[in-house]
Amino acid sequence: QVQLVESGGGVVQPGGSLRLSCVVSGRSVSGHSMDWFRRAAPGKDREWVAQISQTDDVTHYADSVKGRFTISRDHDKNTVYLQMNNLKPDDTAVYYCNFALPPPIWGQGTQVIVSS
Repeated sequence: QVQLVESGGGVVQPGGSLRLSCVVSGRSVSGHSMDWFRRAAPGKDREWVAQISQTDDVTHYADSVKGRFTISRDHDKNTVYLQMNNLKPDDTAVYYCNFALPPPIWGQGTQVIVSS
């Protein structure tokens, strides 16, 4: 059974930083592109945030986070990270990671609140 467990969220002031982790079990993250998504509020669609290619040499970001967020991966720990810098109130959301292939397997997510 494949499970994804996100952590690292919290409450931070605008301009602050957080590093999110996504620990995967039941499937190796190696050889797969991996994504981060976020959902700003219940009932709203999940928004794609970032992707790392299966070979780690290519990353893509939503325009809203480009230059502030960095996606990375630790193959030994089977974990994907999202470093978030210069956080803004609009970054407030529940963040999820996922394999970049269907069907999606959603974990519980980790809540990020950016507020002064």
